[in-house]
Amino acid sequence: MSEAAAAAPASEAAPALSKAEQMKEKLAKLKARREEARKKNSEETAEEERRSKRPANFEARRARAEWEESVEKAKKEAKAAGLDYEREKAKKTTALQADRKERQKRKKNEDPGFADFAQAQHRQYERLTKQLKPDMAEYKKSANEWGEDEVSADTLAYGQHDAVSKAGLDRMAKDLEAQIEKRSKFSRRRAHHHDADISYINERNMQFNKKLDRYYSKYTQEIRENLERGTAI
Repeated sequence: MSEAAAAAPASEAAPALSKAEQMKEKLAKLKARREEARKKNSEETAEEERRSKRPANFEARRARAEWEESVEKAKKEAKAAGLDYEREKAKKTTALQADRKERQKRKKNEDPGFADFAQAQHRQYERLTKQLKPDMAEYKKSANEWGEDEVSADTLAYGQHDAVSKAGLDRMAKDLEAQIEKRSKFSRRRAHHHDADISYINERNMQFNKKLDRYYSKYTQEIRENLERGTAI
């Protein structure tokens, strides 16, 4: 009788121990889910911060770069097949698409000009960057190796990754030489007034005098008038 009474509490404790183990297992799963949610939130926050630091037209520029890459690929394929790319492209262009493109060309805004040299320099930068043809295969390789955000111009590690290839250096040198040649051929036509007073000895001195006149004329006007009348003290 005493042995049966002693065995009863032991049999009742077994299910209680199993239930405690179940609670521990459930608690461990909840902790794991919480850590997983925390990790995902952290990754999403970091990704959102990276997106906020990108330029406003980042997606549009990337889409355009991908489109240009597909066009270059199509041109190479057409050339390899002995076909005219523009002719093959025209075959796939509908009349509506051609008409829409022609209307867009006619509606294109005229050059608005610039107000200062900072705007002119910015326009030149935009024009030069549009002319660049990046190596998308090399870019994708670096992006896969370092991460897309680490190979952009916004990262602090910009320019510290892989060494620039010889082809890239040659391309940059060729572009700089083209800019220098274009600047050497540029000549801005300046209006010349034959009736204006001659206060210079050469072209360079004339430009210097004009610059002085632009900044100090309002302060020296009275002195010059007195000198011309002969009444200066």
